[in-house]
Amino acid sequence: MTIENGRWTGPILDNHFHLDRKHRFLDAALDFKRAGGTDLVLVHKPDFDNLPIEQDAWKIAYQDTIDMANEVRKELALGVRVILGPHPATWVHQRQALGDELASELYCDAIDLAFEYCHQGDACAVGEVGRPHWQVEDEIWNRANELLSWTFRRAKKEGFALQLHVEGEGASTYENLAKMADSEGLARGKLVRHHAPPDIDKDTTVGLVPSVVVGKGSVEEIMQNIGNCIDGFLMETDYMDDPRRPGAVLGPKTVPKRTQALFQAGLDEEQLMLIHHHLPEKIYGPQI
Repeated sequence: MTIENGRWTGPILDNHFHLDRKHRFLDAALDFKRAGGTDLVLVHKPDFDNLPIEQDAWKIAYQDTIDMANEVRKELALGVRVILGPHPATWVHQRQALGDELASELYCDAIDLAFEYCHQGDACAVGEVGRPHWQVEDEIWNRANELLSWTFRRAKKEGFALQLHVEGEGASTYENLAKMADSEGLARGKLVRHHAPPDIDKDTTVGLVPSVVVGKGSVEEIMQNIGNCIDGFLMETDYMDDPRRPGAVLGPKTVPKRTQALFQAGLDEEQLMLIHHHLPEKIYGPQI
């Protein structure tokens, strides 16, 4: 049964969750489980104090994310999917320190390696990748878009989805990314827009998958738009597991709580199964 005593008891997936073994790590995942969560999408968290400067260093960094996923599965019996990739800020930081040529080579190495892990079954998608979501010079913006277009081509070739971190504009951002995907032959449904606003209207999202950061007011806006959301959406916290940035994003209990709020607001079993099971399986493949 997925409904008991007026509550949703089916799957609950947080589509963008970071963990850091130096901080709360298993305790944060346990908070998610105790609130009713069943499945995490664990996204690689960059260490900006120690960014990789060679592919072997990327292997070490990615392997730590994979190892944490295995520990969460073993210790807490949660389902965990892993997403690996170079955060867009990584390339910008390395470009400032190392120059464009070397930083771009490192970015491409990180993407290539992430796809290798996808083929091995250790990861299910590549991300979070994208472009600066803060103000930058035109030269950096244009170069970032060149690398993102290249990443779209690689995703088309390799057959895996991308989880994107991009700027905050709504419809115009979706439209720009859709055009980029179309020009590279990548299906729009292979693009998951991380940290998406709760406007899930299909006329806004134009075939991309919104992963809504379910903060204050999100339930009301989702319910306003649900009637014109034919392909579904995902829910996330972007939990950072970083005590240096309290309140920067949402806590690990938030997606289970917002799921119950959406159920009380009127989402039915079919819609909640789409969000928390069917759509993730369509994008990422079966749960490990």
